Amino acid sequence: MPSRGADGKLYFKIVYWGPSLGGKTTAVKWLFKKEGMAEGKMQSIVDPTGRTLFFDRMVAGIANVKLQIYTVAGQRRHKFQRKTILNGVDGIIFVWDAQVEQWNENVWSLEELLEHLGDALGKTIPIIFMINKQDLPNIVKRTQVLELLKQKGLDKVVSPMTGDELEVQVYDTIAIQGLNVKRAFQQLARDAVLNYYKKIKGQ
Repeated sequence: MPSRGADGKLYFKIVYWGPSLGGKTTAVKWLFKKEGMAEGKMQSIVDPTGRTLFFDRMVAGIANVKLQIYTVAGQRRHKFQRKTILNGVDGIIFVWDAQVEQWNENVWSLEELLEHLGDALGKTIPIIFMINKQDLPNIVKRTQVLELLKQKGLDKVVSPMTGDELEVQVYDTIAIQGLNVKRAFQQLARDAVLNYYKKIKGQ
């Protein structure tokens, strides 16, 4: 659930999840540098090669809402750090690395996310998918990803507006060019905020 800050604004936590080098940090950097939504500085904890060690973080503001945006370190050995970042999460953007050779890493990352969040994913915690690196030659078909999501029970999500079951939102993206990066972010942010107000209304 979001928290209310001393400034009276609601703070939502959005986490970019996915395998190492899939494009999470690149997507967030695009939002920070190109879309004019960021406030303050972007924080990054990286190793000498530029890989995320713990997280990247930025804040975006929309009206009376603040969006705290995190990425997780995608390498398998950083499992504890990823679990820590998930605490209090209000929405997930899964960045799927479309390269064929990264299929198993994507599946592993998705299964780990399900391990942490279980049935809440897509129901009480909104999720969308970015199938990233669409500019590369040897990539998986969108239908393959959708079939896997169906197998994992993630092809349907609960609408934060009506409570009805809908198709999960999937965007073809090129993070280095910004293709659909803002659209995906805005959709997830909208879902997270609406989901909160739906819960409040139901209390």
